Formats: sequence, structure tokens, C-alpha cells
Amino acid sequence: LPMPDLRVQALKLLTRRDHSRAELRAKLAVEAETEDELDAVLDRLQSERLLSDQRFATQRVIAKARRFGDARLKQDLRQHGVGDADIVAALPEGGDESERCHAVWARKFGSLPQTPAERGKQMRFLQYRGFSSEAIKQTMRRGLNGEEE
Repeated sequence: LPMPDLRVQALKLLTRRDHSRAELRAKLAVEAETEDELDAVLDRLQSERLLSDQRFATQRVIAKARRFGDARLKQDLRQHGVGDADIVAALPEGGDESERCHAVWARKFGSLPQTPAERGKQMRFLQYRGFSSEAIKQTMRRGLNGEEE
């Protein structure tokens, strides 16, 4: 019965870091005899709370929120096979998006743009990082002193 073996493989991966179910499934698919066997192992790990998409999503958001906006965090979690409900539950853990946007902007640029070209460059950088247009607008209005100008 190769099932305990599959479980051992899964636990080895999970001790290094949390994985989403989809991610763990992909990594173990090679080892599994059948799809049913693989699903049984994953179901058991979930019922024992050793595998949790919500915990994975929350930890990922906490780890990446300092550098990225909500849109980029959502995209990252979707790529790891996390469902919408778990994404919605995890996002608030990142804190206020406008505050994070301002902090990223301040670290990268430190001063308001002097030309329209510079402004475009700063805004595109923040968009690429996944910040909402509202968070970007607030950052551009606030400037370095943190006050609305």
C-alpha cells in the first residue's frame, strides 16, 4: 500500500512551508498511483488541519503585502490554486492598501514627480505592483509629508 509513502512525501513538503492544495497536488501527482489515492491523502491532511488553503493564503499575504497591492496578491494566490473565498478572507491581513502603496512609493521614489513623464513612471511602477488606482491617487496627493496637498 503506497499511500503512507505519499503522505510522508506530503508531510515533508508541508514541514518546509505551507502549500495550497492545488500546489501540493501538482507536486505529488508524479508519486501517486491513482488520482483517488492522491485526493484521499489530501482530504485527510485537510481534515487534520495540516493542509489549509486559507492558512496558506493568509501567510502568503502577510509575507508579500509590504511590497505588493491587493490585485497582485490576488493574482499570486489564484496562480497557487487558492479559491476566491480564501482569498477574500486573507486579503485584510495585509493591512490598508493605501498605506502600503504610500510606503512602497516612499521607499522607491521619496519625492513627488516634477514632470508628467516622471508622474507616469511612478504611477506605472505602483500599478505593476498591483496597487489600486485609488491607492495610487491618494499616494500622489499625499506626497512625502503624508498629508494631502
